[in-house]
Amino acid sequence: MGNVIEIREIVRNFQLGQETVHVLKNIDLDIERGEYMAIMGPSGSGKSTLMNLLGCLDTPTSGSYILNGNDVSKMTDDELAEIRNREIGFVFQTFNLLPRTTALENVALPMVYAGASKKERTLRAEEVLSDVGLADRMDHKPNQLSGGQRQRVAVGRALVNKPSIILADEPTGNLDSKTSLEIMQLFDAIHKAGNTVILVTHEEEVAAHAHRVIRLRDGMIESDTRNSI
Repeated sequence: MGNVIEIREIVRNFQLGQETVHVLKNIDLDIERGEYMAIMGPSGSGKSTLMNLLGCLDTPTSGSYILNGNDVSKMTDDELAEIRNREIGFVFQTFNLLPRTTALENVALPMVYAGASKKERTLRAEEVLSDVGLADRMDHKPNQLSGGQRQRVAVGRALVNKPSIILADEPTGNLDSKTSLEIMQLFDAIHKAGNTVILVTHEEEVAAHAHRVIRLRDGMIESDTRNSI
């Protein structure tokens, strides 16, 4: 299958006044195309920082990050924005939907930045909303949808540009247990369809869906285990 992500000796430091805070310390990580992985760790372990780097929302202090053959560790902000839109689909705990636009318009939004025509955007957004089980909710605005439906819209938006990676940050954090299970079943289906899925979570039952679990502690990889599926 080959690797979609190759990270070598990634260091991320932050300056707080006179003090340097070492958040990630020489991380090496390969993620294969089509993998289903969870990143776990206590608060302050560096998992959010690692997710921001993987998602091209931040760049490392040193080290290299190859995403789908591109060295993104040296890119400008504009180049990062372009590769982010093309290669990565984000799903956030808080959904991050535009409140005044319909489910269809929310899902189509990344395609606007990708330069797709209105017809292409509409057709693809309709297709994706059907895939996530919201064919009958396309014209609804976020405040007309339940939390689970809103997260399905967010998942649809993440899928719309056919990215290399789906990156989900605590995707069930704001949902009750029944809805959480439904959303995790949706991620299972997305993975089965061939997508690379990376979850950042502190919940063991969410991580149990993944086939591989990376645990961080104090900015380093503490363990890298395979779940028996």
